[in-house]
Amino acid sequence: MGVKGLQNFMETCCPDTCVPVDLKQMAVNHVKAHPDSTATVVVDGMACLRYWYRCQAWVYGGQWQEYMHILQEFVDAFTSAGIRLVFIFDGTVEEQKRAEWVKRRLRVNKDIARIFQHIKTHAQQPNSRDLFCLPSGLATFSGFALKSLGQETRISTREGDYEISDYALSHNCMGILGQDTDFVIYNTVPYLSINKLNLNNMTTVLFSRERLCQVLKLHMSDLPLLACLLGNDIVPEQQMQRLRSNALTSYRKKHMQVQGDKVYAVADFINAHHPSSEGTFGVSSLPLVEAEKEALEKGIRLYLLPGQTSAWLESGCSVPESMCLMGKYLPADILQAVLEKHTRAECFLLYNVLYDGVVECSNTLEDEDEVEIPPQAVLYLPVRERIYGLLLPVQPDGSTQTLSVKEWFVFPGNPLKEPTRVTPKPLNNLKGPLDLMALWFRTDPEVKAVQASTLLDVFDLYEFAEELKCFDSPLIAVICLVTYIAIQVRQLSLEDVDAYLSQAVCVRFKSFREMQQLRTPVVDPRAVQLGSLFVRGLTYLIAANSACGFPFPMGELMPWKTFDGLLFHSKYLQAHSGCPKEELLEGNPSWMSLFMPVRELVLETCRRRGVPVHSRPRRLQHRDVRAVETDDLRRERRPQLHHSTHQEFRQQPRASSHYQHGYRPRHPKRGRYHLAPRWPHSQN
Repeated sequence: MGVKGLQNFMETCCPDTCVPVDLKQMAVNHVKAHPDSTATVVVDGMACLRYWYRCQAWVYGGQWQEYMHILQEFVDAFTSAGIRLVFIFDGTVEEQKRAEWVKRRLRVNKDIARIFQHIKTHAQQPNSRDLFCLPSGLATFSGFALKSLGQETRISTREGDYEISDYALSHNCMGILGQDTDFVIYNTVPYLSINKLNLNNMTTVLFSRERLCQVLKLHMSDLPLLACLLGNDIVPEQQMQRLRSNALTSYRKKHMQVQGDKVYAVADFINAHHPSSEGTFGVSSLPLVEAEKEALEKGIRLYLLPGQTSAWLESGCSVPESMCLMGKYLPADILQAVLEKHTRAECFLLYNVLYDGVVECSNTLEDEDEVEIPPQAVLYLPVRERIYGLLLPVQPDGSTQTLSVKEWFVFPGNPLKEPTRVTPKPLNNLKGPLDLMALWFRTDPEVKAVQASTLLDVFDLYEFAEELKCFDSPLIAVICLVTYIAIQVRQLSLEDVDAYLSQAVCVRFKSFREMQQLRTPVVDPRAVQLGSLFVRGLTYLIAANSACGFPFPMGELMPWKTFDGLLFHSKYLQAHSGCPKEELLEGNPSWMSLFMPVRELVLETCRRRGVPVHSRPRRLQHRDVRAVETDDLRRERRPQLHHSTHQEFRQQPRASSHYQHGYRPRHPKRGRYHLAPRWPHSQN
């Protein structure tokens, strides 16, 4: 959440509320005042993503090793200052924030469309920070990254700002590091700015709620009402427009017009209607219609931490417990394990499915004009259906009733007016009911084998369990995803597969500094989307790994082990320019010997499924002729294969009907997306 206009008001109109602080000295003072405690800062992980992702390249799918290095430097700086960090990330979107979440996601979709237009026009990554998009999956993988660095990391089960404020207050922390004015409103520990943080000298700015109250002549308990009247994610700004206009008119009759007088006027209104000593409660006595009063009461209550009350309400806060929607279908041990692993950032997606029955996926770098590659939400639908089928009964109680998971997935053309209900689907090779208790809690070798084969079944690669045993976990992850993508995206070419696999081999042996030096002469929009498609696939892979009882170490499936955006992009450009395989593998015989069996396994799997992968070299847009002149000559000697048309793509058999009604409306620039047909077992 965030209070409309409050950040600018504090920085511009009341600079005294913005206090420069030295974090080292602040830590020393905190320990002196609390000798039995450690100076701890709670970090709002979602608010820090832009600060952390300072990699120059962002459009290619993510520079994950470089990002890990940045996170390590961040952690080291605080450790050297004697400050312990606790990271908390949002784990769910509460329904009262859904409208604001949708509005922001649709706005980002427009930004992404402009990014792709820039790439097509200039063949370069935009340099303006106005045209910027964080790599797909960054929020998901950041929690795992920090955990791998030895940091305490938590995922919220309700509104993230609330859990951060509550944790910081109840654990007597030194401060909250973030960039959200809601932390001024919560009556909790000091709020420190991530945007103003200077790691070199460990200084930042403290936004003081105490000084803000002094300036506005308000009590601390009035701040939630101030936030709701100004507008936030719960109470829309326009809902209180009439009241603010009246307050401003009244204020200007008594005071000269000054900058920020909207905030002063609302504060003046609050003072004029403050609850009386006779017991008249504020909100109920305000000159508002009933719907406005209800919205204010709801908004104020959400700012009250456990044990806190407000003079503006007749009752204090209510702390909801985690209610499991699917509880009657699963053993209590499973549900408890899901809750604990989710909170400790050790799994992905399971809590959202079982406790909320709702799954969200934010924006992905996808081109709205791309007609051959489906949006990731559509392409990975069968995987999610099977993950839901692992966790939920396909037909509970043996009846015709079906359970479903609500999905809010963002992609071009989806208006997000309502969620799509996705029903669980059984695994193709499952014989009899799945024993989740054994899958999750037994550790004998037989169960380990079942866990691995179950995960492969989620990606419809069940019969390849033996062939995959000779590869390590990161390569298994790559093989699963590239094979799945190649079969679902019929237009995926041999050059695309070579680009995916060669980068997966090379990334294992390169340092982040080597990859920092990489440069690409042009940026290709199709390669950008393929990079994001792979990284999104990794999120579903770790979700499947979570659901299957962790057959593979989670740390081995992360993007810093399997993918680098710039490296992939350079391999893509090389492959489509006719570069020989030896050159793709940089002339390294040992890399080549690793690449070839992986490549053969992927291609053989596709052939067995009746989807052979063909060579389709593409003429790259805006090519640097000097850089690839020899490639052009080489290409002239090759037959040019005809690319599949949009009509051919639309004639493929239909995918799940969930995406045909409501969720995937016909886009004006393209028809409906259809996945490849389910792979027939007769071809196995």
